[in-house]
Amino acid sequence: MNPSTSPLLADLYQFTMLQTYLEQDMEETAVFELFVRKLPPGRNFMVAAGLEQVIEFLENLRFSPEELDWLATRFPPHVITYLEQFRFDGDIHAMPEGTIFFPNEPILRITAKMPQAQLVESRIINLMHFETLIASKAARSVLVAPDKLLVDFGMRRAHGAEAGLLAARASYLAGFSGTATVLAGTLFDIPLFGTMAHSFIQAHQNESDAFEHFARSHPNNTVLLIDTYDTEAAAHKVVTLARNLKADKINIQGIRLDSGDLAEHAKNVRQILDEGGLHQTTIFASGNLDEYKLHTLLSAHAPIDGFGIGTALDISIDAPSLDCAYKLQEYAGKPRRKRSEGKATWPGRKQVYRQYADDGCMARDIVALEDDNPQQGESLIQPFMRSGKRLHPKLSLQELRSQTLINYQHLPAAMTALDPAPGYPVTISSALRAMADQLDKERLLHDREASK
Repeated sequence: MNPSTSPLLADLYQFTMLQTYLEQDMEETAVFELFVRKLPPGRNFMVAAGLEQVIEFLENLRFSPEELDWLATRFPPHVITYLEQFRFDGDIHAMPEGTIFFPNEPILRITAKMPQAQLVESRIINLMHFETLIASKAARSVLVAPDKLLVDFGMRRAHGAEAGLLAARASYLAGFSGTATVLAGTLFDIPLFGTMAHSFIQAHQNESDAFEHFARSHPNNTVLLIDTYDTEAAAHKVVTLARNLKADKINIQGIRLDSGDLAEHAKNVRQILDEGGLHQTTIFASGNLDEYKLHTLLSAHAPIDGFGIGTALDISIDAPSLDCAYKLQEYAGKPRRKRSEGKATWPGRKQVYRQYADDGCMARDIVALEDDNPQQGESLIQPFMRSGKRLHPKLSLQELRSQTLINYQHLPAAMTALDPAPGYPVTISSALRAMADQLDKERLLHDREASK
């Protein structure tokens, strides 16, 4: 049983509801939409991610004999018979990965028979929530340091193996340069970056020997960690080593700083390297970094060429969750609306139209019914799966990353900063409001009639 692909990776109530749907013959078409209710504090926008993992999950969704045997101890035979033949044969409409979006805008729509659409809820939210969370966090560093090497360093403190892998994917999609997680390079073709640990230096009696041994083992990728003992003294050792390695045509590509006052150390080390003729040797920094610390270092004109960002990224430390929901918007051809206090939904199948200013920047979005006038702007929600089949060839992660970087170019300048920007205008169309009002009136009338 593979935990990441098992259909049992779901909340129990998905199965209890499925049983009742089957017993009440409630198998007509349902429409669910996934959206974020509000932005986390400090965020100006979100970046959609995780769609590819959702599609792969639904394409391959099957119940194994082992899983069915386990379920048979808890559910009646007619449920097991249904699950034996279970295949997702519904439709997916979604915003492409890398799309910038805002609260109350559906980023994913599932259209399928009610038992199917309900059963897949938990895993869909799980995948879309996490990758969107990390991509949105990573985007902030990319916008702060657009010309710097940015590497995901966070796998070891991610909340589990899958989280580490998907954080590498989401951060690369959002514009990072690569990851240190080897399996992510294998699975997603993400460029890999890595240097050495302090333990490698400590295992040697002499720091200079450690540097030389590593350089000779990795002549085409020599990046040396120099802050195990005395950072500036180690930089002088690097200069001496570079002269000794020159005869063997081994160049020291870079050094890494991982502690202390990174700005001050970087300035001192840059001077030492330059005076030693190592003008092309880069400086890479890591150590509890996030977008705010990047901004501080760059504002101080620290001569740092790249950054490794770990824990703060992979757990989205300042905003570790999104207020997102997967809600029923239509069933059996009729729009549905949740009216819970503070959690009311907009009914029906929806489209999001984006309008742009004359300078090409995003100006406003309109959330409308799918069959509203399509001339309101760019349609953000597109079809990706029909009758359980993928509609388009799978895009490479590099292609998705390139499109995400293009999307940033359309952000208003204020929204690219770390400071909160004025709220981006998202308008609910008049037709959608009218539908919601009509459903509210019908519900009120029904409640009055039921109380007589």
